[in-house]
Amino acid sequence: MWADNETSRDFLNFSGVADTVAEIIVQAHGRPISIGVSGAWGIGKSSLIKLTQGSLASRPKEEDQRDFVFVEFNAWLYQGYDDARAALMDVIASKLQAEAEHRATAVDKVAGILKRVRWLRGAKLVAGDAVAIALGLPPMGMLGGLFSLGKSALDGVDGAELEEAKKKGHEAVEAAGGLLAAKEKTSPPKEIQALRDSFEEVLEELGITLIVLIDDLDRCLPPTTISTLEAIRLFLFLKHTAFVIAADNEMIKHAVRKHFEGVNDDTLVTNYFDKLIQVPIRVPALGTQEVRAYLMLLFIDNSTLDGPTKEKIRLGVGKQLRQTWQGKRVDKAFVQSLHEAFPADLIGKLDTADRLAPLMTSASGIAGNPRLIKRFLNALAIRMTISKAQGVGVDEAVLAKLLLFERLGNPKAYAELLAAVSGSETGKPTFLAEWEAKARNGMDLELKEPWTEPFVLEWLNLQPALADLDLRGALYVSREHAPLITPEDRLSSEAAELLSALLEHPDMAAGLKDRLSKIARQETTVMMDRLLDRARQVQSWGVPPILEACLAVTTADPVQGPRLAAFLGDRPPAQIEPNIVPKIGDQDWAKDVFRTWEKADVARPVKSAIKKLG
Repeated sequence: MWADNETSRDFLNFSGVADTVAEIIVQAHGRPISIGVSGAWGIGKSSLIKLTQGSLASRPKEEDQRDFVFVEFNAWLYQGYDDARAALMDVIASKLQAEAEHRATAVDKVAGILKRVRWLRGAKLVAGDAVAIALGLPPMGMLGGLFSLGKSALDGVDGAELEEAKKKGHEAVEAAGGLLAAKEKTSPPKEIQALRDSFEEVLEELGITLIVLIDDLDRCLPPTTISTLEAIRLFLFLKHTAFVIAADNEMIKHAVRKHFEGVNDDTLVTNYFDKLIQVPIRVPALGTQEVRAYLMLLFIDNSTLDGPTKEKIRLGVGKQLRQTWQGKRVDKAFVQSLHEAFPADLIGKLDTADRLAPLMTSASGIAGNPRLIKRFLNALAIRMTISKAQGVGVDEAVLAKLLLFERLGNPKAYAELLAAVSGSETGKPTFLAEWEAKARNGMDLELKEPWTEPFVLEWLNLQPALADLDLRGALYVSREHAPLITPEDRLSSEAAELLSALLEHPDMAAGLKDRLSKIARQETTVMMDRLLDRARQVQSWGVPPILEACLAVTTADPVQGPRLAAFLGDRPPAQIEPNIVPKIGDQDWAKDVFRTWEKADVARPVKSAIKKLG
């Protein structure tokens, strides 16, 4: 399983973009700057923010270069609990306080900043648009308007406008109540300007550049988004500050439009956005090479390889990705060249990644989105876990292909596929054979509803072909979305009677073989499900009675043999006893079980029994 969290390790070849953002901040040489990192939901904005922070923190410090101090702020966490505007001011002030105490300088000045922040919060500067309107600014609440009375906005303001500002200032002072001493004369314009001045002085005395990283702004409701933007405006254009804001541009513009509801002027929205974001940078879209690399690195990260080996492979993949414009590829063969001994199961997963990458890139329901790719892989991992727990032998590539259709295909087409498998005695969707053959050979396909979507042709080309495979096991472990089997409801009276006898007297199963051989496969599958459920309660695997029952069913229906093999191969090695070896030794599927046990390091007597059997 993979957590849906941002990461400071680059799986997406974003390091180049992150280094670019870092270089822009460095080259600003203390001039204030705001950078917008834009991209759709789940595309990797948060990771790019982390990588930018890492790039700045790891740069060799040049002579006379100031330290970078980072403030991380997630407006979404405060939504519904606090005013995001006030929360951001508190977070910045608290960070400065910690830095001042650590450096033993500017402590008193930071205390003054904290005092002013508390004053502004207590003054409830969250309403009143008269000042903003008088100054020709967007009416973003009193704080937004009063901020504009700072030194950068006073030029050109006439007497009438200042009188209006003064009036609003007195209203805010009254709202503040007794927060400040009665003798102290102050007003919001003075406090805001004093806050900005103190802020610059503290940064100068501390010798730092403050990097404020704003994340998840596009997850917020419009009022929270606007509140955060107002607070950003308060600190923008101050020396030695940089804001890096991760958000989808369109979501931000939507919040501004919502705030200006009824004003049909997109120019106003664009202008407001452009004043906040000086340098817009869009997260690059992922191509097939990047998606393939991402899938493989996720599988490698979840493997049993040690940490240094994983890191070596990640760095090698990143280097190769930066050269794909020259025609170099990141594929299974290249990744395997980075390490000598990959585990067999990991090689299979790399093969799955190779197959899935083109569809993960082109399918409209995923379109190379890292978050959606992770969710797909997590769903696949859950079903593979169910498969092992239920003793259902399922190929991961087959399950991945079916899951892809379930997630992205037409639901009616998926229901038809399910019905075809469920109704077939062999569990094979034979109707796909002609389509798959034509798709592989590039021939025209005449598909009918509900199979006419472009995705279907892409899916048919994806390996492995399914027409000649028994899909009942794969669909069985997917039944939380589409139930394939409802156990007793689908058993005839004869099958139900036999199942009851096998569960109650499994040691007598040999006498039921003739009757079992007349049971339809659809029913023996259900019966094996129930027997394996009972078998999971067994803690010692010599020749328990339930094994007799399972073997009786596999004799009657050989298709159930691989299912029993998968179940036995998944038993803990300590539970395996030598006398089971001759018991199952004449079964066609037993060799796979023996190989699994030998690799799993079962007890020496068990290995001796396997060797003796030849």
